Parts: sequence; C-alpha cells; structure tokens
Amino acid sequence: MSQGNLPVSLMTVLQKLSELFSAQRAPAGYRPGVTLALLRRNLGLARFEMSGPATATVATDDGRLQLEIVERTESQLLMHLVMTEFVLRVPASREGAARLELHHSGAVRRRGIGYRQRGGDGELSDRLKAAIESDSALYQALMPLDFKRLRIDLQGRQWCVRLEHMGGSEVVNRMPAFRRYIPLGREQRTALLAALSGLQRVLGTL
Repeated sequence: MSQGNLPVSLMTVLQKLSELFSAQRAPAGYRPGVTLALLRRNLGLARFEMSGPATATVATDDGRLQLEIVERTESQLLMHLVMTEFVLRVPASREGAARLELHHSGAVRRRGIGYRQRGGDGELSDRLKAAIESDSALYQALMPLDFKRLRIDLQGRQWCVRLEHMGGSEVVNRMPAFRRYIPLGREQRTALLAALSGLQRVLGTL
C-alpha cells in the first residue's frame, strides 16, 4: 500500500465501520413486529392495526385517544434491545417551536416531575410545564409511570409526544441465545393510557 493510497483506504475502512454500527442498520436477529405483537396482548385494545413492519396504529375503545406505536432497536455488542415508542400527535392552537423532556426527580424515591428544555420558545415551555403541574389527573398518572424517555415537541402547529416505556420491550441475546420480553403490566397500562390522555387534553389547550 502506497503512502498516497493510505488516506483513501482509511476513509473506506471508516465508512464500512460506520455502516456496520449505524443506528439505521437493523441488528442481527431482529424480527420486526414481534415485540409489537406481544405488546398488543398487554394493551388489550379493540383497535390495533399494523401499519408497517414495525409500526402500528391503536385507539382506545371510545376512540378518544389515537396513537402510533413504533419499534426502536439499540445494538449492544452481542445483544440488542427492542423498545416500543408511543407517539401522540395533537393540533396546536397556535404556531410555535418548543422541545421539552420530562423525567422523574429524586435520587431514590420519586419526588416529582423534572423538565429539560432542549430548544424552542422558553416562554412556551414554561406554559407547558405549568399546565402539566396544574392538571392533577395527568400529574398523578405520570408519577407512577415507568417511562424511560418522554419528549414533547412543537413544530409549526402540531405537538408530538414520544413516550418510551420500560415495559413492552424485548431483550435479545446472541451468546448465549435467548429472548426475554418485559411485559407492560396492568397498572402500568392504566397509568400509560391516563398519562397520554392527559397530555392530549393539556396540549389541546396550548
């Protein structure tokens, strides 16, 4: 290999490594839709329709809450995780931009809901925080809810909530080979639907 070709060769290797470990590349052994099928049993909703290999549209029995559920994978050496993300879209009363992440506060015990503004209009984010805090039903649903990630975005005239729960996920190991589904329990299901319904109610007023 000549010195002149070295940078080109390195770039090729780096590109191949990037493609190998890219988040867009499905991990080996990933079976799209399998985790969603298991989650479907936990949710027990009348309407649960697969809209793609790894996406589904669902609605509560009264039709008031409509969601999209998306499988998301993470590769970790000889294993991968399959998480399910609940996506809620709500029309906004006015145009704007905001991005807020919610988390539980407290090192050992949950003491409240914390917020991180990731961009957009600070005043609008403050209004959103105040609206969540003042809605007791929503707050009481969020406190026991075992969510891993919860993000609320406003783009244009539409709010988008993305909630990733710790349940409704699957761990797939390659060596030794095993698959383990982490179910969404009854109490968590109740809290999840109540929290999403509450967020829909609150966001509809902003």
